[in-house]
Amino acid sequence: MATTLPADVQHLTEDTSVALARHIQFAPISTPLTQMPIATSYVSVGVGKPILLIHGFDSSIFEFRRLVPQLSSQAQVWAVDMLGFGFTDRTTAAPITPAAIKQHLYSFWQQQIGQPMILAGASMGGAAAIDFTLDFPEAVEKLVLLDGAGFAAGPAMGKLMVPPLDSWATSFLKNPGVRRRISQQAYCDRTLVTPDAELCAALHLQMPRWKEALIAFTKSGGYNFLGNYIQKIEPPTLIVWGEQDKILGTKDAQRFQQTIPKNQLVWIENCGHVPHLEKPRNTAQAIMSFFVG
Repeated sequence: MATTLPADVQHLTEDTSVALARHIQFAPISTPLTQMPIATSYVSVGVGKPILLIHGFDSSIFEFRRLVPQLSSQAQVWAVDMLGFGFTDRTTAAPITPAAIKQHLYSFWQQQIGQPMILAGASMGGAAAIDFTLDFPEAVEKLVLLDGAGFAAGPAMGKLMVPPLDSWATSFLKNPGVRRRISQQAYCDRTLVTPDAELCAALHLQMPRWKEALIAFTKSGGYNFLGNYIQKIEPPTLIVWGEQDKILGTKDAQRFQQTIPKNQLVWIENCGHVPHLEKPRNTAQAIMSFFVG
């Protein structure tokens, strides 16, 4: 059961990255999915009411390195690596599907948090947060979508997940140049795609069975089924959206606003798809205003 980060974590240079790495822990989470507990990577910083952060597709808790310190002075901030992603153990026999991810998240919440929380999901993590909220509304006091998926289709590479193209697709996604171009598209200010940021975005690729888990999740179809259920979200929902989002665009922000019964939409100026990375202070202010509202 792997409970260590890749050795390249020592090459992180930015303060927020180094600090987050020091806070990463592993918890043995018991689930109905496997006989053995799943070593689950997470951080927990601060005191007060809990906020749980869920990262996006092919990402990790390092995605929240700049947001965690902005929130942790006012709340207990948790971030967790979903099943099949980040640094959470992929070597178990657990299926890597939305249903399994939801069960793993629920088991994590039961065993680590155990009280109603604010649940915040970024990009695909937004879809995972919606899926969780629909099944376990008692666990979610309020929901936050950070340029969240839900209406959007799953990863386009899903069409390539047939052998031998599945190995080719994941090798393509692992290419540093490809990952750099994706990162540059995610930001409005491309100077933020620093060597440290690139390392943060790639560390989890060194974990055992990264390729196999990514293929399994993509073959599952992802969260393409959610669109017709978004209107059933019960908790108050904050929609935070970068005005220059070139990954999902901006129409989905308005669709969420028109569909979710109780919601508030906050636009982040001069910001792309990752407001928690590009404008962490503005994003934290929006979340905390919603938190106490």
